[in-house]
Amino acid sequence: MVELVKAFAYKGRTFEGINNNIMETVSTTASDVRLAVLIDADNVPPHNVRGMMEEIARYGTPTIKRIYGDFTKPNLAQWKNQLLDYAISPIQQFSYTTGKNATDSAMIIDAMDILYTDRIDGFVLVSSDSDFTKLATRLRESGKIVFGFGEMKTPNAFIAACDRFIYLEIIGRHGEEEEQEKEKAAKTTGRIAKTTSRREPEKKEAEKKAPAAEKKPAAAKDERGIRKVDRELIKLINSSIRDVEDENGWAFLAEVGNLIIKKQPSFDSRNYGYDKLTTLVKSIGKYEIQMRDTGNPNVKLVYLKIKNR
Repeated sequence: MVELVKAFAYKGRTFEGINNNIMETVSTTASDVRLAVLIDADNVPPHNVRGMMEEIARYGTPTIKRIYGDFTKPNLAQWKNQLLDYAISPIQQFSYTTGKNATDSAMIIDAMDILYTDRIDGFVLVSSDSDFTKLATRLRESGKIVFGFGEMKTPNAFIAACDRFIYLEIIGRHGEEEEQEKEKAAKTTGRIAKTTSRREPEKKEAEKKAPAAEKKPAAAKDERGIRKVDRELIKLINSSIRDVEDENGWAFLAEVGNLIIKKQPSFDSRNYGYDKLTTLVKSIGKYEIQMRDTGNPNVKLVYLKIKNR
């Protein structure tokens, strides 16, 4: 069943995917949103490019794709194949002196040139460097939406300066889990038919002998995520619900999700091991969930309410 959540609106445009439950509700689609993708090669590993570009496609069309670095250095040589596969334009920037990062300056200058000369709706800044904090702030002051991509070591100052910040580890982890699940399912399907009939008598005999106390409980789902659901997360969700709830205490999940991201740009349900915000709040067990009809049998509006208030 498809979940409908309000889209993030900006200057009459709709940005799909501000949280994991978002889908289009107006005629403008994410493909209409023109994005300039600027990558700091010194602070981003190349193996994240595939997942990163797929994630960016959820928010708009990357019409400008540039990567900055000194590609004469051996550690950046592995970027070559990635640049060809995704049509990313390399901007060579030699290091003029030891200890100074000329790459950052080149990227900032290009960003400002693009701001004033190209019809761009938003920027995607890919770096884990706090030096881009002022750039993100300046771009937002000019009315542009800014998405940040970086590793979990990224300083909070840069994260807070973006409209939305996505951790590269989350994207990579999600892709790896999907591939592992497909491989596991394929292997399991191939050997089930061969082993079921042979092992069934042995399995029944083992179950009779094994005491009930030895059966291990399944691991908690939130243990699979990079972060665990804690009091701070619950406090953030509760305060956001109270800010947008109606007189009966019900809050539209879309409004809650958008408000959470405004308060904490790095928030993502995938940080906690869940693909969707709905699944995350259900797992917490402290909220009533209500699915309301919209007239379309395939579309439901998700509302939630704090229990035991």
